[in-house]
Amino acid sequence: MAAIALIQGASRGIGLEFCRHLLLKKSQVTVVATCRYPENAVDLMGLAAQNSARITVFKMDVNREADIKDTAEIVEKTFGKVDLVINSSAMLHPSGKGETSLKDVSAQGIISTLTTNTVGPLVMAKYFAPLLLKGSGGFGQQPPEKAKQHSGIIVNMTAKVGSIGDNALGGWYSYRMSKAALNMATRNLSIELGRGRPKVVCVSLHPGTVNTDLSRPYHRNIPENKLFSTEYCVQCLMKIIDNLSMEKTGKAFAWDGSELPW
Repeated sequence: MAAIALIQGASRGIGLEFCRHLLLKKSQVTVVATCRYPENAVDLMGLAAQNSARITVFKMDVNREADIKDTAEIVEKTFGKVDLVINSSAMLHPSGKGETSLKDVSAQGIISTLTTNTVGPLVMAKYFAPLLLKGSGGFGQQPPEKAKQHSGIIVNMTAKVGSIGDNALGGWYSYRMSKAALNMATRNLSIELGRGRPKVVCVSLHPGTVNTDLSRPYHRNIPENKLFSTEYCVQCLMKIIDNLSMEKTGKAFAWDGSELPW
């Protein structure tokens, strides 16, 4: 059976590029793509039309638990399992820019950012972990001399600014907090989903600064060689995913494979 990869937040940016990459480079992979408004996701729907046998698009708002539950039930009935879940959707802040100081902080801004960036991926794990435990281990590295170590993989897209140990500049309260909390969720998931048999690898991945809508307000401050295309970013991240194993679960990695401090 084909490996099943679910991309949450697939309408644009890194999520859309993951769909493209998997369809182009992984001929044995079936893609499940979710987004809030498929009817407005022109590029995603065009990709689906060109690859109708290998990609299915579901309408799902990651901020709505009922949507996630319903989608998981449909995916289970349709495919019976999932091998890879990538939580890609994220927001910088409802205003579109990070808070530069405490006076910019609002309760609603923090709640909205945490809901999308942290709560959504954790609720995804709640409903899709049972399907990942039924996976065939189609992604990552399995030891050739032993039975498979993991059945599935959860990838949470994090950011280096979510590292508490690396934070020397401050600011961006909502975004930093949401990604730090997401890293904690990843760590917790790696412990719970690594206890039994089968197991699920859970990691946080930092894509670098990528040319997407989220980072666009800050492009003028980024050196040209540090602003990545979505294609280059996803190529780097897939190399990491293809080499994941239980020895790497519960960790955070940057796009170049280096481990990030929590």
